[in-house]
Amino acid sequence: MDRARGAYLGLAAGDALGATVEFMTPREIESRHGRHADIVGGGWLRLKRGRVTDDTEMSLALGHAILESGGVVDAEAAARAFSDWMRTKPVDIGHTVRRGIVRFRTQGVVEGPVHAFEAGNGAAMRVLPVALATLGGDPAEIARAIRAQAHVTHNNPLSDAGCDCIVAMVQDALGNGTPPAGLLDHARDLTARFPEFAWAGRPRDNPSGFIVETLQAVFQAMETGGDAGAILVEVVNRGGDADTTGAIAGMIVGASAGVAGLPVRWLRRLDRSVVRACAAQAEALVALSPAGVLSDPAVAGGRSIAGRPRRLSGFRQVQGPTTSTS
Repeated sequence: MDRARGAYLGLAAGDALGATVEFMTPREIESRHGRHADIVGGGWLRLKRGRVTDDTEMSLALGHAILESGGVVDAEAAARAFSDWMRTKPVDIGHTVRRGIVRFRTQGVVEGPVHAFEAGNGAAMRVLPVALATLGGDPAEIARAIRAQAHVTHNNPLSDAGCDCIVAMVQDALGNGTPPAGLLDHARDLTARFPEFAWAGRPRDNPSGFIVETLQAVFQAMETGGDAGAILVEVVNRGGDADTTGAIAGMIVGASAGVAGLPVRWLRRLDRSVVRACAAQAEALVALSPAGVLSDPAVAGGRSIAGRPRRLSGFRQVQGPTTSTS
């Protein structure tokens, strides 16, 4: 359970850390911040310190929908949750995400056709609630759940493969405490099936919203062998879509290290409502997962594995400019 909370808080911390330097090049980051290593806000979105972006907010929206559905990942419930989130005028929203939500609103479609231009990272950045809710589940059901939420906005084989890899890494870390370097075995399996994701060679600096570039940057940072904080600092200082590389790396290394493995100063600077929502959802989602139900008879009585009452948490409503590439 601690690693589940660490995964969700790692996602939020990586999101908030990376948002400051999103769309900057490594050289621009070094010139303005030196080695960027603190949650300070700002960036092109002019965020308050500790504020998160669409990566965390869409994850919380999806997690809320899963909990409201009794632990089931349902495409229509996910689409409604994303649509409700977009009505809050979020601080940031990707073009592909917006297009998928508008398609749902106008046509009632929860799965668009396979599309070459939907290989962005928008489905991957919000996949953590699926990893938590399906922990210990049948592999076929895990794959179905991943696609149910992803295809609302992103129906592309590369996006699906990236989401599968992230979920495999998170679930391995949750169950076994596998260190980041060990989790790269899942990345090697991914590149065996999709060579586009191979990450050896020159550093993937300034990664775009393309899922291949996003995960190459994440894998390279994980390969450095540092602790959770060092890996997140490494990946966001590569610039580009830094809030999303930070969020994805954060959920993976947070699942490995647990809450105690994340820098305390980051957790103290995160928006308190976000911290509470992330921790509560982590507990509730794992409690409803196959692993949680099997390990704790008290779940049937409405209590989480950690012994605290299950709570349903939504997402914080925010306002601001809205443009991105996810």
